Amino acid sequence: MTATEKSTLLRLPADERAEIAELLLRSFDAPDQPEIDAAWARESEERIAAFERGEITSTDGPTAMAELRRRFPK
Repeated sequence: MTATEKSTLLRLPADERAEIAELLLRSFDAPDQPEIDAAWARESEERIAAFERGEITSTDGPTAMAELRRRFPK
């Protein structure tokens, strides 16, 4: 891509640049990405429901990071 082409793209309105960016990012997805996304969405919903039923607990971010650093030192 030439500098002129890049400059032209960068002068587009933000919504058009966002559309192009989304298109480019989607081009990296695996062919079965919609199925993968759907599976992760189901998993997320199941985990939220389990949390709301009291079957699992949560940990705040700093505590979780400290635990990970303890378990996996450099």
